[in-house]
Amino acid sequence: MTAEIARVFIGFDSKEVVAYHVLAQSIIEHATMPVMFSPIVLPHLEQTFTRERNALQSTEFSFSRFLVPYLSNYEGWSLFMDCDMLMRADIAELWALRDENAAVMCVKHDYQPKVETKFLGQVQTKYEKKNWSSVMLFNNARCRALTPDFVNTASGLELHQFKWLESDSEIGELPARWNWLVNEYEHDPAAKNVHFTDGGPYFDEYRDDDYAEEWFAMRERTLHVTQRAPKA
Repeated sequence: MTAEIARVFIGFDSKEVVAYHVLAQSIIEHATMPVMFSPIVLPHLEQTFTRERNALQSTEFSFSRFLVPYLSNYEGWSLFMDCDMLMRADIAELWALRDENAAVMCVKHDYQPKVETKFLGQVQTKYEKKNWSSVMLFNNARCRALTPDFVNTASGLELHQFKWLESDSEIGELPARWNWLVNEYEHDPAAKNVHFTDGGPYFDEYRDDDYAEEWFAMRERTLHVTQRAPKA
């Protein structure tokens, strides 16, 4: 018998380092099962990920996220998450939604972005299946098409629109509350995982967005240290 461990890969971007750590802390605080974290850091993948940066990509992990099945040896299940998120529920609930009939699972957003630019002036690109790939549960054995060679050479739309699957019928659906888009969707107190898709509250222009106070409170807990009590 082996322990059930949620393998969580989180995109890491050097422009928003704090985001990774606060998201990880929010997962840890709510989890009722063991969790294994793997940051997707480009300098760690120099021998594997060789594609040049695209002018339209807004994060360092825009395409390297699709290496998750390869990095998991195409075994078991793995979860990928963008770093600009805050988990508000038990990841065990999300992990329990795995469906062996699906090759990958995600929230199937159907929306047009409200803004033209997002954090640091990046263009807010618009395309079919936008933000589907920001939270993905990979059934790794069924994602063998995502080889390093394919991830390095496929177009952005081939990757983000799941063209590496035989058909969209292989894409399982997760409830929207597991990838709740801040500013795009109305505030929902029951959202389980919120996504600061326009820009995290660590950027000054987004510090008053929905759920920002919760994010800052989580950041404070991420920095927590218990000091020695002063001597009487």
